[in-house]
Amino acid sequence: MTYCLLTGAAGLLGSYLLRDCLRAGYRMAVLVRPAGTQSATQRIDASLARWESETGRILPRPRVFEGDLCRPDLGLSASDHQWISRHCRSVVHNAAKLTFYGTDPRREPWLSNVEGTRHVLDLCRRCGVRQFHHVSTAYVCGLREGRILETELDVGQEMGNDYERSKVEAERLVRGADLGCPPTIYRPSIIVGDSQTGYTSTFHGFYAMVRLAHTLAGQMVLGSIKAKLLIDAFGMDGHERKDYVPVDWVSSVIAHLLGEPACHGRTYHLTAAEPTPVAVWSRAIQDAVERYSPLADPSDPTNRDAQWFVEMFQGQAAIYRAYWRDDPQFDRTHTVAAAPHLPCPTVDYGMLMHMARFAIRTNFGRRVRARRGESSLAPAMDTTGRTGANG
Repeated sequence: MTYCLLTGAAGLLGSYLLRDCLRAGYRMAVLVRPAGTQSATQRIDASLARWESETGRILPRPRVFEGDLCRPDLGLSASDHQWISRHCRSVVHNAAKLTFYGTDPRREPWLSNVEGTRHVLDLCRRCGVRQFHHVSTAYVCGLREGRILETELDVGQEMGNDYERSKVEAERLVRGADLGCPPTIYRPSIIVGDSQTGYTSTFHGFYAMVRLAHTLAGQMVLGSIKAKLLIDAFGMDGHERKDYVPVDWVSSVIAHLLGEPACHGRTYHLTAAEPTPVAVWSRAIQDAVERYSPLADPSDPTNRDAQWFVEMFQGQAAIYRAYWRDDPQFDRTHTVAAAPHLPCPTVDYGMLMHMARFAIRTNFGRRVRARRGESSLAPAMDTTGRTGANG
């Protein structure tokens, strides 16, 4: 029996990929770390049990390998390597660390994104796995402007942060690995929650801004948080665009392409057909916070004003400043040709409100039990940063 080995299966994108691949009939193996008191098998069982509860459909269990990207040989035993050699013909390397800043190559994001990729490639060489599918990020383009082609990688661009630098280096490793078949590379842009349910288990990017505004809102009264304050805090004018893609769409495209050998060996921008204007996401944050967050009592003399909000927001959001820039135009020629039946949903005001509501109502991952009428897939807070790359 032929299996596909998936890394990062316990993260947001990874959990969707595992679900969609199992639904499509692929035999799956997964490499997962233990976390806290949970073994690797328990983590995967819990993830699949959530999907089964949500959909009412029983999913087959994958072969689980307990390992670690950052360890030589991935922490796997000789018998593990023998099993992979006999059964695995492809790898989907999805695990990554979303850490924006870190210059020490012995630490994150370099440890997971570069050395981890190197270790997975070494496993493929040792076990004779020729088909390599790599989840990168559209932001290997760095600070480039204009049209970014799927065929381009390193053109001397300036990078926005160390996460982007590490992902460029990882792509270089993958492209130079020479496993016998050219690699297939997927470059999602900013992954947000489920387009239908609003579900997410990670709270980066847009969610980090919602959480910050939600926290500060407790000291402000209704009507004092304005969308323009958020735009001004980043020095934008509101016309800039952000390239958001729902996690369920990204997973569905990758799962589809896995089963299409004729589409392998190319690079795919998994990016939005219609990026979201900054004015839209800032208005969604304003409205979501005023609608779903507890605000201050208007009679409280300690209430803060708009200037305080801007100063606090600017200071706390500084780590994301390079991320909240105007996005370039990502060429999608390969993606549209290979998956014309899977158009990317537009992440508009309504969808962002739905996602912000989910985040606030679940206390950004800290609440386990869902309220009546909400998704039963209430997340546990992902503190590892191991997502589908993305940023």
